[in-house]
Amino acid sequence: MIGMAVAMGIGRFGYTPILPYMTEALSLTKSDAGLIAAANYLGYLFGALAGVIGTLGGNRRSWMLWSLAATVLFTAAMAVDPSPYAFMALRFCGGLASALFMIFGSALVFERLAAAGRSDLTHVYFMGVGAGICASALLVAWLGASGIGWDGQWIASGALALAGFVAVFFLIPRATNDSPQPMPAGGSQLDRRIVPMAVAYGLFGFGYVITMTFISAIARQTPAIAAIEPYIWFVVGVAALPSAAFWLWIGRRFGNPTSFALASLIEAMGVAATVLFTDASLVLVGAVLTGGTVVGILALGLSVARDFAQSSGIDPRRIIAIMTCAFGLGQVIGPAFAGYVADITGTFTVPTLVATATLLLAAALGLVVRKQAPGNLRT
Repeated sequence: MIGMAVAMGIGRFGYTPILPYMTEALSLTKSDAGLIAAANYLGYLFGALAGVIGTLGGNRRSWMLWSLAATVLFTAAMAVDPSPYAFMALRFCGGLASALFMIFGSALVFERLAAAGRSDLTHVYFMGVGAGICASALLVAWLGASGIGWDGQWIASGALALAGFVAVFFLIPRATNDSPQPMPAGGSQLDRRIVPMAVAYGLFGFGYVITMTFISAIARQTPAIAAIEPYIWFVVGVAALPSAAFWLWIGRRFGNPTSFALASLIEAMGVAATVLFTDASLVLVGAVLTGGTVVGILALGLSVARDFAQSSGIDPRRIIAIMTCAFGLGQVIGPAFAGYVADITGTFTVPTLVATATLLLAAALGLVVRKQAPGNLRT
């Protein structure tokens, strides 16, 4: 959980609460902000591709630790050079590190929990995303109120990530089976039934990332809700904390694909609410719906991938990497598109509503997966 908080909650989403401070101090355009975010997700995509083609061997625990160490480095280094190109390079490297953590960390956690007969604790791992968002929200809000600028906020975020890295180093013991096992016989051919799920996961990547990247900036530029800007990201994190546990429980009752569809529908409502309303309470409801589903959808998608891997004899790391690759592609397109359109229109309303439509399409594909999946994946 702490590793996920570092890699995802701080390393990836720490950009969201710091972005308004960067925009004001450095006069970044919305397109600049979108491209910097897209660079992070492009790095994530490259890391996922490396997992897909199977070139990354070695010890899973070592890869987890190296990826977290890289996250610490590239997070703190954001304070060094205030140019958009330097930001893009550092965010690209940080995205690469987060993808490697997701691939190797998920594989290690899933296998160790299964071996211990405690797969029911998977949600604790995913709670790290919400925990990291909450921590970064509180840290940046406190630093901002204390008059510390964007560069100090990045250094402090790196220090917080370093503390998490130290904890992970000591809390995750070595094991003899941490090196990837050979692919099972007959596992080289991927099950084509995973295609609509991968597409849905990519649409989810596009649909969620615009709001999760720009929600603080949207709040600050909207006078009616500017006062809640320091709190809105924290609310997203709090809602994300139980998200995986709740949605995985729903998945056990109604099937992972069906639950994926339902969560995508609810997230579409939350994403739309962040730009359609200017009442603070309704925007906070949108933040709750968004934060309360995003990690759940992430977990449900990987659970569907794991189920397909088990039923088809496919190396789970490879199929998780394929899902991560589709997810990463959607993330690359989303913020770049949103920043460009926002510069033209002056607001994030249009790109956010496009994101809403993609989430609705992801929900429809989740129902397609339900019809195609084997019986044990539907129920």
